[in-house]
Amino acid sequence: MTLSETGSCWDLRLFAPGAMTLVRGWLLLLAFNVDLAQKTLDEVPLQPDFDARKVEGQWLTIQLATSHRDLVLPTDPLRLSLHSIGTRDGGDVDFVLLEKGEGLCTAINITVHPTGLQGQYQGTFEDGSMHVHFVSTDYSNLILYVRFEDNEVVNLWALLARRLPEDPTWLGKYLMFVEKFHLQKAPIFNMADQCPPNRA
Repeated sequence: MTLSETGSCWDLRLFAPGAMTLVRGWLLLLAFNVDLAQKTLDEVPLQPDFDARKVEGQWLTIQLATSHRDLVLPTDPLRLSLHSIGTRDGGDVDFVLLEKGEGLCTAINITVHPTGLQGQYQGTFEDGSMHVHFVSTDYSNLILYVRFEDNEVVNLWALLARRLPEDPTWLGKYLMFVEKFHLQKAPIFNMADQCPPNRA
């Protein structure tokens, strides 16, 4: 997987016991109450002619939206953020997350697999499943949707960008989905500078 900031490759594994449980908990905390959110994957669009290799590299989280804003607090000592996206020869997509807690940095790698529809991927977490939609992108900006299914269905929408400041056109497109699905803004954490890969 290529990391755009360093130009080097990672062969990431789950570095800490219980890391998948941590990520599962992150998804549950970020998007829990879905009474007003979308009910099926069919309601979420996909980027036409999506090219996964063009989303490789580092991304910044510009906006994050969920159904329950009070479940993730800015004062929480635990920080988990997206660092980068990579691809594999078989078509799989890797998400590299950085977790910082009690002064320690840990890298977590999540792999999802193509479903046969361009821009749609799925993976598993213990007894649950994860669906990812690349909703819309020009490969400098990206609207990403994540759906986690276990005993309950949870949803997460993110606006990502290669650099700051945010593009107002893409922010407007993203906010249309936030309004449509009655989502709440959630805190964001970009930790590439505070928790670089070579310290993870």
